[in-house]
Amino acid sequence: MGKIKRIFYVSSMIAVIVLLAAVLWFEDYYMPLSFLLIGLAMIPFFIRFERKKLRAEEILLVAMLGAIAAVSRVPFAPLPSVQPTSFVIIMAALVFGAETGFLVGSIAAVASNIFLGQGPWTPWQMFCWGMIGFTAGLLKDTFFMKRMWARNLFGFLWGFLFGWIMNLWFLIDLYDQLSWPVFASAYAASFYFDLAHALSNVFFITLFSGVWIRILTRVKSKYGLLNPEDSPLKSPRSP
Repeated sequence: MGKIKRIFYVSSMIAVIVLLAAVLWFEDYYMPLSFLLIGLAMIPFFIRFERKKLRAEEILLVAMLGAIAAVSRVPFAPLPSVQPTSFVIIMAALVFGAETGFLVGSIAAVASNIFLGQGPWTPWQMFCWGMIGFTAGLLKDTFFMKRMWARNLFGFLWGFLFGWIMNLWFLIDLYDQLSWPVFASAYAASFYFDLAHALSNVFFITLFSGVWIRILTRVKSKYGLLNPEDSPLKSPRSP
């Protein structure tokens, strides 16, 4: 009976979402529709985390890492796209996993914007930084992410991917003027900022990733926090 109820609730939610999306689309409300889709992409992560039986220490750890990622962005605000936020998110994901990485990224976006300004870009930043953490967590046990050069490549590529995804939030609002020249101009204009983000990721990963991984791995092993059965990621000093 419980399973039937869950299927009914999920089916009802999907029907409502599809109906709402159709109304927004045909009424040319592309921006609200984009927010709806971004929100739906993030909801499963928060629901899954909410259903976990976590200790207070584990919840505190996620909140603390999110706060560190958020606060570290504020002093670098005068330097566009240069910040250690992405680095902190990647480190959290490499040690504690994909779900934790996503949550730390989402928290960092909304918390840092309390100081830097909330706006229609906030949900997109939550999604982008969340996906940085999620993808880093998915790759955390691979040979690829255990090498310094590979972590640098990951951070460099996400510096550009972050900017490319973020460009969509305002391009969607220009649906009536959108053309290939406008599209190309937006991405060309963001190149400097995307490059700055990519290079800052490489800088922080090169200098501090070894220390951060050792510290976070020690905390994880000592207190058994967040999936203690996972083998801790080692931090090789070789490039």
